[in-house]
Order: sequence, then C-alpha cells, then structure tokens
Amino acid sequence: MHFKRNILNKAPKKDSAEFWKLLKRVFDAATLEDMRQFKAELVAKYTDQSKYQAALKILEDGFEDTIQYMAHPENLRVYIRSTNWIERLNQEVRRREQVIRVFPNTQSAFRLIGAVLMQYQETIYNKHRSLNG
Repeated sequence: MHFKRNILNKAPKKDSAEFWKLLKRVFDAATLEDMRQFKAELVAKYTDQSKYQAALKILEDGFEDTIQYMAHPENLRVYIRSTNWIERLNQEVRRREQVIRVFPNTQSAFRLIGAVLMQYQETIYNKHRSLNG
C-alpha cells in the first residue's frame, strides 16, 4: 500500500482515474506474470506523457522489490503483502508495554515481547488451520 501511495503522490491529481485503475490492476493480479504484463501495459500507455514520468520512475525502480511476496504460496501472501500486520503487532507490544511502564531489567522486556509474539503466532496458526481444514 505504501508503494502504491508513493506512486500516486507523484501522479497528477487531475484526470488520473484511469492511471489509478490500471495501477490497482497491476497489484491485484493473481500471478506474477500477469503483474509484470499489466505493469508493462501501464508503462507503455503513459511513458510518453511527461506528467506521469515521476510516478512511472517510482514504479520501475521499486516494482521487483515490491512484488517479492508473490514468490510465496498463495495462502501466505495475505500476511506478507502488506506491512499492516507488522504495524498492528508493534501497536500490541506498545499497548502491553505501557501497562507495565517500567521494566526491572532488559530480560523482563524481552519476555513480554516474546509472550506477545508467541500469542500472535498461535492466533495466526489457528486462523490458518481453520481456513485450510
């Protein structure tokens, strides 16, 4: 999402609905090959329009890094496609840390973080198991 937002911030705001739609199509594609094909179509369509050059440069420079999640099994992509789950996990650690406020030592902070991570992993594991029978 952050990558798409960076691209859209460089695209003109006016008359860019079709650009946004094509960009969304790139990242909503089901296969890696489709993503690359849709990206090539987007670039070909807008490469001669100077007002899209900055947006296209960001897309070109970061595209391969951004789609690395596609190399993983489809059932895991939902977890690694975005950094939202990491941000949510960090919020949960901070929430629990604020209750304690002052840790007696570093090891107690590590134990709290470890407990949060184990609970999160168990939740994800159970959710994944229930979805896949």
